[in-house]
Amino acid sequence: MPRNFKFAGKLKWKGVAIKQPRVLLRAVIGTLLAANLVAAVMAFKPFGGSADDLRREQEALRVQLARLQARAATSKRLVEKVETAGREGDQFLAKYVTDRRTMSSTIQEELNRTAKEAGIKALPATLDLEPIEGSDTVEMMTISAGYEGSYADLTKFVNLLDKSPRFLIIENMQTAPQQGGQSLTVTLKLDTFVRETAGPPS
Repeated sequence: MPRNFKFAGKLKWKGVAIKQPRVLLRAVIGTLLAANLVAAVMAFKPFGGSADDLRREQEALRVQLARLQARAATSKRLVEKVETAGREGDQFLAKYVTDRRTMSSTIQEELNRTAKEAGIKALPATLDLEPIEGSDTVEMMTISAGYEGSYADLTKFVNLLDKSPRFLIIENMQTAPQQGGQSLTVTLKLDTFVRETAGPPS
């Protein structure tokens, strides 16, 4: 049996004679590779896809941007409301809540002034402080005070307290007639608030 052999004839591809089969195989492999590349481009669209795909993607991004802008605007309004509430809260405290370092004299002066304006007699009073849960700077002060006067004068006194700029809250009120029935004794339990402020008292 002979060790070497040769093709007896020549291969032909598209009417062209090919002397070496390797050339034909390379041509076939190249063709298949090109076909695979085309299929991959069509499947994965590495260059952005068709014009319709780009338009759809652009529209989706536009919708997403609008949602993000609306969310940002809502967050901005919320921050503005929180800042406004903080400023108004500080203004309320400064206007209606007494400084802790001057509370005793300030409240006593307010009660004595109101009693004098109403024409009634002020009796001894006691002041008690209680902490408010959740606050480190504001406490509640309870005032137990007695007054003596006519019904009309005591009514005027209560109305003046209700309009006081010191934010006094009448929690309880008890009355008792005096001998002779010309005057009444009233015991009031009042609540107000005091705050701890930094720096020298205003």
